[in-house]
Amino acid sequence: MSARGSVDGLESSAPLAAMLPAVFADDDLAQRFVAGLDEVLAPILNTLDCLDRYFDPALTPVDFARWLGTWIGAETDGTEPDPRLRAIVAATARLHRVRGTRQGLVETVRLAFGATPEITESGGAAWSARPLGPFPGPARPALHVALRLPDPTPADTHRLDALVAAARPAHMPYTVEVTAAERTSER
Repeated sequence: MSARGSVDGLESSAPLAAMLPAVFADDDLAQRFVAGLDEVLAPILNTLDCLDRYFDPALTPVDFARWLGTWIGAETDGTEPDPRLRAIVAATARLHRVRGTRQGLVETVRLAFGATPEITESGGAAWSARPLGPFPGPARPALHVALRLPDPTPADTHRLDALVAAARPAHMPYTVEVTAAERTSER
């Protein structure tokens, strides 16, 4: 992992020597002193000049995208490939609006694994012209999330469990299952 900081040969967008009073224009010591400061300030000024790009997950450096994800509560575990990390960070604000819904759960799992889960839930909706009618669905709430992956590992089950725990409705008990996807053989 590379870190931002001093960049050899990076010129300042606002050299300090040009801002000195005229009396220092020919002073070699003053010119060398502010040139040293320019070298230290150039990366900071460059970052400030491009600051809006740092908040765009598609354009920011990968390490900053991961950090930006921690600011907004993105569900990442540090093993995602760069394009998937950027997609998760970009979608997180929208996913917070649908958190606790089927749509939010499906999208969270799809972004994390690249596969769409099968969700079975106990909820229901009904309409009745008479009051005090029976409630729809089973009496006990339940949620089951099944995910089929090409090469599942035990870590995938743990990851899916953590994602569902964070994105499900708070009152809903749940179970998760990760299985191997059926492979189709081409003849």
